[in-house]
Amino acid sequence: MNTPQKLSGRTGLSKKIKDALVEKYGCKCFIYLEKVDERDLQIDHRVPYEVGGDGEGAELDPEDFMLLSGSANRAKSWSCEHCENWNNTKDRTICLTCYWAYPENYSHIATRQIRRLDLVWQGKEIDIYEKLKAEAHSLEKEIPSFVKEILEREILRKRT
Repeated sequence: MNTPQKLSGRTGLSKKIKDALVEKYGCKCFIYLEKVDERDLQIDHRVPYEVGGDGEGAELDPEDFMLLSGSANRAKSWSCEHCENWNNTKDRTICLTCYWAYPENYSHIATRQIRRLDLVWQGKEIDIYEKLKAEAHSLEKEIPSFVKEILEREILRKRT
């Protein structure tokens, strides 16, 4: 565990915490689940610092943090900064049930009843993405709605 260092009102997050998270979870973004070079991973509080803080003299627990790609960190920041809980309530327990803290097990996204699935195609998978994109375009549909239709059809097909 590490004792936090204050830097301009924020905690300087230790390399030891990042190393512990990389060792346990590997070099991947907790939100997008994509592999990311370790140097490009950013360490972030699961519960925003502005809501939960770190507590004076508290020992930092790596499980209170997550590794994010730069784009995931920006998306999380934007969503959190526009959340009613961030701006007014500041209830840590609300954050603990949010997608941005625990994307694998959540009941809301920034207090809104939304479910989210982020898909990333990498390497050889890009060919499949390009085929989906071409098919969606030929049907004059956006890729997200086309993928939702495919998933819904598959679920319904399995029920019959």
